Amino acid sequence: MFNFFHKRAAFKPLLPYTTEVHCHILPGIDDGAPDPEHALRLLRQMREWGVEKVIATPHVTEASFENTPQTVADAYARLSGEPGFSEIALQVCYSAEYRMDDNFLNVLRQNEIMPMPGNHILIENSFLQPFWNIKELIFDLQIKGLSPILAHPERYAYYHDDRKIYQELHEQGCEFQVNLLSLAGYYNRRSKEVAEWLAAKQMIDYLGSDLHNSTQALHLDKYLSGKEFTRHMKNLRLKNDTL
Repeated sequence: MFNFFHKRAAFKPLLPYTTEVHCHILPGIDDGAPDPEHALRLLRQMREWGVEKVIATPHVTEASFENTPQTVADAYARLSGEPGFSEIALQVCYSAEYRMDDNFLNVLRQNEIMPMPGNHILIENSFLQPFWNIKELIFDLQIKGLSPILAHPERYAYYHDDRKIYQELHEQGCEFQVNLLSLAGYYNRRSKEVAEWLAAKQMIDYLGSDLHNSTQALHLDKYLSGKEFTRHMKNLRLKNDTL
């Protein structure tokens, strides 16, 4: 099942960055890697793609994954304590992917944010509906000294037919992180189309794998070896390696 983790003789392009900013590899705390063994396999694959630093971003979501600094730290300790962890030669740290909901507002009030380097914070909408006051929330985060990055904006179907919201949020100073899986066509045609549109508009600030499991890794591995990947990466101005 995991044969793709072994290096191949064929040439494979490396990613246009060395810092992975969005992935779910901390074991057992969300819908990502279920255990340290699986997490190590995903990390080995990212290392083969040219990644040198990984920022793990487990979900912090009301009712389903109400992770805290303690649960995330415990999962990191479980992973980093594995005998094979140091052999991968990757720098791994952690933050979170924060769903904009009541739980997140409570986390903000209690000052329990786990920021990325440079006080960046990865936020996401629900896939069913946008956060009701996203522009004000982004402003509040900025006032607190946090720099918001909206995770996978191309995946929010309610934005697809009225794309001025992308320009408004981006002009407000909210940066965008697009999923490589979207460009690879893993989710659906519209997500890929919007990801390509954001690239054309120079509104992709960060790329991330959003890697959860081996199925996604297989899909990305195939994409990274193809001509479409090379075309997609042209003219991108990414900030991944500033984090």
